[in-house]
Amino acid sequence: MARLVKLRRPGHGEKMGVGWRTVWLVLYWPVSFLVKVRYLRMERLPQDGPAIIVVNHVSHIDPFLVSKFILDAARTPRFLAKDSIFDVFAVGRAMRAMGHIPVKRGTTDARQSLAAAVAALEQGHVLVLHPEGTVTRDPDGWPMAGKTGAARLATLVPDVPVIPVAQWGVQDSIDLYKKKVKIFPRPKHVLSVGDPIDLSAFRDRAPNMRVLKEITDQIMRQLRTDVADLRDLPAPAGNLFVWRRPGEKPEDAA
Repeated sequence: MARLVKLRRPGHGEKMGVGWRTVWLVLYWPVSFLVKVRYLRMERLPQDGPAIIVVNHVSHIDPFLVSKFILDAARTPRFLAKDSIFDVFAVGRAMRAMGHIPVKRGTTDARQSLAAAVAALEQGHVLVLHPEGTVTRDPDGWPMAGKTGAARLATLVPDVPVIPVAQWGVQDSIDLYKKKVKIFPRPKHVLSVGDPIDLSAFRDRAPNMRVLKEITDQIMRQLRTDVADLRDLPAPAGNLFVWRRPGEKPEDAA
């Protein structure tokens, strides 16, 4: 049975800066009102120290739901997000104020993003990544093949735990691809924390593209297994679904 258990209490939890306090006041309660959220095994999230959180992507409102979840877990999330979001007037400034990190894929700037992410982890922060890079296009909603950003980051900080958070539910009511937004009755959504992913087998291997793809595959398969538990279904067998944007080459999808 899913339960809503909040670990953040007055005077406890990781401190929020001005940006996050503003988000808390402006967005936290509307999101709580619009979506009925439940949490499973929140205690598996570390209460201090760095962590890399990897989450499957089911809806365009994921960032709000995942942010609420991390805040309720008494931590302050920092997202690695598409650089285009930071170009939006006022939004980009607010994103940077909250500690989010812009990512420009396929360029030398991507390395700078990783350096900023490593610095944030060395300062003890929590980073959140959607390895798929976009809302899943798998026909049945399962986590699909991911990009290698989370794997690259994990190899740079091998002692930082990589923690999977599986989510499911709201996509049945809010699906912008299908232009479907149904908020009555209130959508239900569950987020569940898994055990840290064991990547020790890769510790002594050079982080070439083959290794990075193997790490990414392990991360996404674990998320698929955890999502199957939420859906009370067996996890699909076989390869993860692969989706590419029109004109995107396989090497660009990393």
